[in-house]
Amino acid sequence: MMENSQPKPNIIQPSAPQPKRVSLVTRPRKILRGVLLGLLLITIYSLATLNNANLNLAEAFHSLGVNLSAMFLHPSVGQDSWQLLLRALVTSVSLALLTTLLGALIAFFIAVGAARNLSPAWLATSIKAVMAFIRAIPTILWVLIYSVVMGLGASAAVVGLTFHSVAYLVKAYSESIEETPQDTIEALKASGVGFWPIVFQAILPSIVPALLSWTFIRFEINFANAVAVGAAAGADDIGYFLFMAGSFYFNFHEVGLIVYLLLGVAIILELISMKLRGHYLKQTN
Repeated sequence: MMENSQPKPNIIQPSAPQPKRVSLVTRPRKILRGVLLGLLLITIYSLATLNNANLNLAEAFHSLGVNLSAMFLHPSVGQDSWQLLLRALVTSVSLALLTTLLGALIAFFIAVGAARNLSPAWLATSIKAVMAFIRAIPTILWVLIYSVVMGLGASAAVVGLTFHSVAYLVKAYSESIEETPQDTIEALKASGVGFWPIVFQAILPSIVPALLSWTFIRFEINFANAVAVGAAAGADDIGYFLFMAGSFYFNFHEVGLIVYLLLGVAIILELISMKLRGHYLKQTN
């Protein structure tokens, strides 16, 4: 038996070129470090050139400690009464609730026109652009603008807070509506279902938890805004008494009491929000 003595040819397989790794986070990190470094330099320069004439840091920190102790360790009613403060607190909650409900009702119908899966692209883009412009202006400025037009009072606060709430909720609601697949909507239209039945019977039940979550977030924002604009708009709510106690009477004991009242309301609102979201989530599952 003869063996094949010819050497076997070596087959060299071409190796694929190794792809170069491109770091996508290097440049943003450099930009972030540059911004932080710039802010640090500006801060150091501002502290170095700060006019600290007649400033005693020891006395300043001692005064800060005394004021914080008066606010949070010894809160009490000052020149106002418990009845007056509680009524003002209810006014703030009522103002936030009213503006949130009005804003949610108006925003839902506008959001239907802003959703790209329900409306033409030009209409959705136009509505979102207008809402973005309104959101870009802070709520306090809208309240001041309406205060000039309508005069100081609760009416200007209601209109200003509602106006900004609509712009905020239109964005949130429209994005929740757009989560509904386009194929589902087209199938319902092809089967002869009308536009509003699609909205209220097919889309709305599936996005109730999201709408509820966004609405409660806006409610909390409106409550904080109601406190902030209380003095500016003259709405006679808890924000007005907080401003008077802190900036006019310098009664830090009452400031601390009002802060604790606001904190208690915020905790109650968060608990209610969690209960409602959990209830609707159980119904949808």
